[in-house]
Amino acid sequence: MNDHETLFETRWLRLERIGHWDYVRRPHSNSCVGILAVTPDHEIILVEQFRIPVQARVIEIPAGIVGDEDEHCGESLAETAARELLEETGYRAGTMRHLLDTPTSAGMTSEIIHLFQASDLTREHPGGGVGAEEITVHHVPLADLRAWLGRQQEAGRLIDFKIHAALGLGDLPDF
Repeated sequence: MNDHETLFETRWLRLERIGHWDYVRRPHSNSCVGILAVTPDHEIILVEQFRIPVQARVIEIPAGIVGDEDEHCGESLAETAARELLEETGYRAGTMRHLLDTPTSAGMTSEIIHLFQASDLTREHPGGGVGAEEITVHHVPLADLRAWLGRQQEAGRLIDFKIHAALGLGDLPDF
C-alpha cells in the first residue's frame, strides 16, 4: 500500500490520506459482513434501525463489522456473519454460504463487505441486537418484497442497496 497519512482518528473511524485522496478506514477492521436470510416460509428477514449519518431509519439485510470487539477478534467471516444474524434477528443458521466480496463505497472507504446466504434457519429469540442497538426485525414475504420496500420508502425509510445485491446472488426458493 502507498504511504498514508492519518488526518484524524477516533475509537471507531480514521480519516486517512494517500496522495491527494482522503478516505475513511476503521482502525480495527476493513471488513464487514451482510447476510441474506430467507425462512422456509419464503420470507426474507430484514432489519430496520436509525442510522445517524443519514438521519433516517434504514431497511437493511442483517450485517456487522468484523473484529470490532475484543471478544470476537479471530472469528472467521462466516462465524461473524452467523453471530450477527443471531444477535440481530434471533435466527441461528445451520449453513452459511459465501456469496461475494465487494467494496461498500470504494471512493470513500477502504471497507469491504462479505455477503453470505444463511440457510437451515432456527429461531432462538426475537432478535433486536445487543447493547444499545435498537433493531426492528421484519419478515417480508418474497412475493411482496418489492411492494413492501416501496411502502417503506414512501414512509420515509431508506432502502439499503445490499438487499438487492444479496437477492441477485442468492439461491432463493421458488415462490
